[in-house]
Amino acid sequence: MPMQLANENGKINVSDQVIAVIAGSAALDCYGLVGMASRKQLKDGIAELLGRENLSRGVEVRREGEQLHLDLYVIVSYGTKISEVAHNIQTQVKYVLDEVVGLKVDYVNIFVQGVRVNR
Repeated sequence: MPMQLANENGKINVSDQVIAVIAGSAALDCYGLVGMASRKQLKDGIAELLGRENLSRGVEVRREGEQLHLDLYVIVSYGTKISEVAHNIQTQVKYVLDEVVGLKVDYVNIFVQGVRVNR
């Protein structure tokens, strides 16, 4: 079900897919992030690194009442402080969705699925 925003000119419907792509794109701009991971882990627990064309696959958009919750599944770079990278992603995603779409995001949950060495 699309998110509905109203202004003086009418209504705007924003689909969950659009929100997920914008959130994934904003997250990839953060230092220390290698890429998005698949939400569905393989049986042996290896995280699948997704390319830029699959930005929305690493993002889950949920609405609980009037609140908007985002879950981002990410892979971080080796040697970075995971808590700082996660905090930067949360801040960036909330800021971009507020500025670009005008959505107030209540929670941005970060699930670190793996650590990779950047070459």
